[in-house]
Amino acid sequence: MGVILNEAKLHTMLEEIDLDINKLNDQKIIAFFEFLGLKDREDIPNNFLDWQTILIVLPDRKTLQEIRAYKTLISRITFVTNTNAKQIHIYDMNDWKSATQNKTALQIRQFLKTNFGGVEKISKSPDWVKLK
Repeated sequence: MGVILNEAKLHTMLEEIDLDINKLNDQKIIAFFEFLGLKDREDIPNNFLDWQTILIVLPDRKTLQEIRAYKTLISRITFVTNTNAKQIHIYDMNDWKSATQNKTALQIRQFLKTNFGGVEKISKSPDWVKLK
């Protein structure tokens, strides 16, 4: 006879509790996104709660410092800073992993100029430079 009287019932109860925890965490994510101003943006995918981990791309370190504490309070979110981004973006962490695997830090830095929120900066040539 084992220590646990009804192992099947215990597993069922634990699974139900895990589902409730996941639902509450989803509510935390929705509230967090609302207060980040992401709720009504058209570029935010509707299925982000289906992702295993949500990557939040931040445009600068100041923003990262401001919201870093929420990483420990909300499961399934992680942050990365992309100084080439103009605003906050969200992506599926699996997309990030597959896009950056086997890349060096320099390659990732170059990659972020045009991906994961990065907007290529077009340098404006001075008026005195005329190309023909």
